[in-house]
Amino acid sequence: MRRTVFNEDHEAFRTTLREFIASEVVPHFGDWAREGRVPREFYARLGELGIFGIQVPEEYGGAGESSFKFNAILTEECARAGVSFGGSSVHTALCLPYLLAYGTEEQKKRWLPEFVSGRMMTAIAMTEPGTGSDLAGMRTTATLSADGGHYVLNGTKTFITGGAQADRVLVCCRTAPPTPEDRRAGITILAVDARSEGYAVGRKLEKLGLRASDTAELSFTDVRVPVEDRLGEEGLAFGYLTHNLPQERLGIAVSAYAQSAAAVRFAHEYVRERTVFGKEVASFQNTKFVLADCKADVDAMQAVVDRALDAHDAGELTAADAASAKLFTTELAARVIDRCLQLHGGYGYMLEYPIAGLYADTRVTRIYGGTSEVMRSIIAKSMGL
Repeated sequence: MRRTVFNEDHEAFRTTLREFIASEVVPHFGDWAREGRVPREFYARLGELGIFGIQVPEEYGGAGESSFKFNAILTEECARAGVSFGGSSVHTALCLPYLLAYGTEEQKKRWLPEFVSGRMMTAIAMTEPGTGSDLAGMRTTATLSADGGHYVLNGTKTFITGGAQADRVLVCCRTAPPTPEDRRAGITILAVDARSEGYAVGRKLEKLGLRASDTAELSFTDVRVPVEDRLGEEGLAFGYLTHNLPQERLGIAVSAYAQSAAAVRFAHEYVRERTVFGKEVASFQNTKFVLADCKADVDAMQAVVDRALDAHDAGELTAADAASAKLFTTELAARVIDRCLQLHGGYGYMLEYPIAGLYADTRVTRIYGGTSEVMRSIIAKSMGL
């Protein structure tokens, strides 16, 4: 079926992006995955191309687009080629919405031009060892100085995507203890300069998938953060974090769909080339039925994602809608990609084949952005259960 969710501008962007990925990413991606990060100069290249500025207002050096659909095309094209842009998805899809929504005019003028150019890469630090999805249980603290000029930040964060190369990190911390009535109260976001004394990048974590994306532990020991670098109001950050969750979960749903579509494409190409017992693997009825089932599943995922993209651009995507899209696509993607890997036989287990990378990469989509169990709870609550 013809997709109607994208217009001519979107498709022109897709064409340019596909050419860029083929010429400047695919030839190097294997090296990046082995090194556990993309080179820093690649982020500067993305800045030159305007990738980081699509949703940044023109007065700060961006293109001023409000649609999330350009982000979706970026996700689709990376998955199609079996590559990624490292931790830059956090830079644009997670950090930027907070800077735009809660940054002061002074902060936007100070940060966004460098954000757009790639000279200042950002990450967001929410998760702590032992807390997982329980953000209200965070123990990292920031104490306001006696003169009110700066905060003193102490604590540890983990699973920070892009954390090893970030220049400024949005650190979620406690500026006041929780109350018996509200565990979520007292959380604040500080935009911490990675060059600050007492700021340290710890272990670079070895992951099952997403291997070209650096993920690190961060620690803060008496880090002085100027009060001018607080993002939004003190103590209100939990509400800020939940406000951006529908878009974050939509992005994950798009990724799950795109990875599934890519898996079907890779499997289709492989079974047409591979012979077993003197016959093309594609000629066996089982192969045809498996790929037919997978194609139908991908079509269903595409319909859910496209509807959610339209709803998001119209400002109508609810938390329950986003949770439903994420739950459906990520759970189904796991089955689709597993079946496509099976069609590759032993070669599907080899990292030189892109299906192996997709298999490893997609597993985390049922965990980050809220686990599938959390998604079910959100959906059930929206049903009055």
